[in-house]
Amino acid sequence: MGVVNVTPDSFSDGGRWFDTTTAVKHGLDLVAQGADLIDVGGESTRPGATRVDEAEELKRVIPVVRGLASEGVTISVDTMRASVAEQSLAAGAALVNDVSGGLSDPGMIPVVADAGAPFVVMHWRGLLEGGNVQGTYDDVVTEVVDELRARVDAVLEGGIAPGRVIVDPGLGFSKGADHDLALLARLDRLRALGHPLLVAASRKRFLGHVLAGPDGAPPPARERDAATAAVSALAAQGGAWAVRVHEVRATADAVRVARAVALARTPDGTPPVPPVPPVPGSHGSKGTR
Repeated sequence: MGVVNVTPDSFSDGGRWFDTTTAVKHGLDLVAQGADLIDVGGESTRPGATRVDEAEELKRVIPVVRGLASEGVTISVDTMRASVAEQSLAAGAALVNDVSGGLSDPGMIPVVADAGAPFVVMHWRGLLEGGNVQGTYDDVVTEVVDELRARVDAVLEGGIAPGRVIVDPGLGFSKGADHDLALLARLDRLRALGHPLLVAASRKRFLGHVLAGPDGAPPPARERDAATAAVSALAAQGGAWAVRVHEVRATADAVRVARAVALARTPDGTPPVPPVPPVPGSHGSKGTR
């Protein structure tokens, strides 16, 4: 899943793809580098970001979705607003990626259910305005799994089909570096929820923490792509359905290597982790499995 942020203030590439034409071209470039689908978002969810209004988000997102869809690209829309999801699906998007898992807008679940679209349910404890990460856990893996399970149950009760649900542990959202690393170490617990797993680690601050120099200063976000590729390979090995990344080529290569090694471990060429089924609306054939 390649990222196209149509925003001036995203933490890793704010402003680079703010123009519609540039954003569409960037999405096409990511597909050429190996992305199976493109995640288009018009609102930054970095800690401390303030929300844009509905009209501005629609102005940013819809032309890019329409432009990429006209080129045959499979698109997910990264939004917490039901209206943006609805208009994006009408414009050609195939999947809704809501970091709030439907909690931010009560209209989201009915919109997605009516459309029959796949829906990403991310672990979320609220907006991060003011930098509030609410990152207190006794056992982060157990608590995230339990909270995700409860949210998935609510989504299913809202009418979204079980085969359309994807789960995401929400790395970096209400979590510190130690929490993110613990979740990556136990992807098997997340996969046990029984739904395809999306891992979105690209350029996040926990990687900056891991890569910090002797003075404790983390490298800039755009210098974390090699670390992102390493996490992507580990996620692929752990059975993730997809990884969400800003720089596709290195991750695509890392995932192919991880798969080749997994295949070499078994005499009959069957991966040791059973593949998850492709989610409707995705290509499926080139993903992490």
